[in-house]
Amino acid sequence: MNAARHPNHGYPGPGQPVRRSLGEGGAVIAAARRKAPLILTVLFAITSCKESTESSEEISENPAPQAKANPTDSQSKQPNDWSITRGGPALEGRVEASIPKNPSIDWTFDLDAPAMAEAAVADGLVGVGDIMGIIHGIDLKTRDSVWTHETEDTIQAAPAISKGRVFVGSGDNTFLALDLKSGDEIWSVDGDEKFPSAPIVTSSPDGSEEWVLVNGYDGVLRCLRTADGSPVWTFGIESYINGTPAIVDGKSVAFGGCDKFIYTLDLEKGVIENEVATDAEIISSVATSGNTIFCSTYVNQLVAATTEGDELKWIYEAEDFPFSSSPAVAPDHGLVYIGSKDRHLHAVRTDSGEGAWTFRTGGPVESSPLVFTDGVIFGSNDGRLYAVSHQGEELWKLDLGEKLTAPPVFAADRIIITGAKGTVFVIR
Repeated sequence: MNAARHPNHGYPGPGQPVRRSLGEGGAVIAAARRKAPLILTVLFAITSCKESTESSEEISENPAPQAKANPTDSQSKQPNDWSITRGGPALEGRVEASIPKNPSIDWTFDLDAPAMAEAAVADGLVGVGDIMGIIHGIDLKTRDSVWTHETEDTIQAAPAISKGRVFVGSGDNTFLALDLKSGDEIWSVDGDEKFPSAPIVTSSPDGSEEWVLVNGYDGVLRCLRTADGSPVWTFGIESYINGTPAIVDGKSVAFGGCDKFIYTLDLEKGVIENEVATDAEIISSVATSGNTIFCSTYVNQLVAATTEGDELKWIYEAEDFPFSSSPAVAPDHGLVYIGSKDRHLHAVRTDSGEGAWTFRTGGPVESSPLVFTDGVIFGSNDGRLYAVSHQGEELWKLDLGEKLTAPPVFAADRIIITGAKGTVFVIR
């Protein structure tokens, strides 16, 4: 590790990027959210490591009652709730349940605006944001809107729900804690850039309090107390961060940055434990399984690293098109899944990085896959939700009629996925 890459000093001036380890007390609690004009991002472009990177070329599309999981668990083993993105702090993207057979739409909810965010589900409430900056609380049983909370720019990622609070980041440079029942703001924190990643809720290593971790586009990973938003620690890198941080074995934090490094930090203190160089910018969330970290890079690669090794474990390369989803891991089958702009879901062996199989759809696969015990489900830009076995055989497909770029979630025996036109589909 080159310690000089992480000098310890304070916040830069307005408009300057944050590039350092900040230590305790680095975050600032905002008395009120900023009142900046609404500037919508370009919808469904590839998440970028630069302010104005154009999307890669796409192929033309074809028309067409159990106990709740503890948020410190590595995954959501009890699928009544889906309170954290990708099923839990490890970001495995999997659930201990079988894929529903003969699926059909149970009901839908119209957000009245396009959406790109994954939903969160807890205590009978579905929380999801749209590109107009509105966070919606929807009753899973009555199917009615319970509340809405308006921010001033796009909600790009899933909220997290814990202990009666909803945590969510906005493109207006604020990170918010809302009341689960009313949607009212409890506290907020200002960043120097947007918050494009989902938050992760976990217990402190000593179990004394609950923390929420969130990455900002200003290059800062913030660890905050859920009670009041006060900082536990902050850690900055010399570039942007897009993806969500993962908790590894309850004691470390892993994420990738636009500086081409995969980082492992000590959860308790926020100090760097390990870093591994990759060939290009990391523009999406990692997935972890045990001490292995999987992520995609900007040069059409899926890579694996460990929390202790100083080099990549393996590289799996696609020929012409970038990977456009976050990975999901099926450890019992030795596979990691990822979607690509080449219209395929790719299954890659976790031990060697060799391709196991690919499954073709009618459009780019930007929807991050969700692993079940007997297969994997994912959406495609062709408007269909697919279920595929761990051997690569189609189990079923369901035509929902609009692009599916958000990841599916599973809660209360239902698949929930948000379409690009703003329809929340609840499928049984």
